[in-house]
Amino acid sequence: MLMTQAAKEFGWTLNYGGIALMWRGGCIIRSVFLGNIKEAYDNNSELENLLLDDFFKNAIQKCQDGWRKVIATAVTLGIPVPAFSSALAFYDGFRSERLPANLIQAQRDYFGAHTYELLDKPKNFRPH
Repeated sequence: MLMTQAAKEFGWTLNYGGIALMWRGGCIIRSVFLGNIKEAYDNNSELENLLLDDFFKNAIQKCQDGWRKVIATAVTLGIPVPAFSSALAFYDGFRSERLPANLIQAQRDYFGAHTYELLDKPKNFRPH
């Protein structure tokens, strides 16, 4: 997503599949997984996120129960797993159309007088 956004902002044309394969030439990440990334971009050069590709979507869905159990066990045992837990939080946020962010928005509005958008109002309606 970061490279996609940078490409849009700077007018770059990036070959995401080719970029994935560059890691094979001298890095410890020499897995078949890189081939799956290239294939995803070969199938859809406009792919905004690998989680939207069927291979990756199915792989994550298949493994997410175990992923959640590993994080829950680690937290219960007091073992920090920041990469696993923040990746899961990103995944949950990415696949959710709406999340309970009302408290955060209310805090932003109260402390910083930031505006917020009401979902049941027209798009340009701002309460302040």
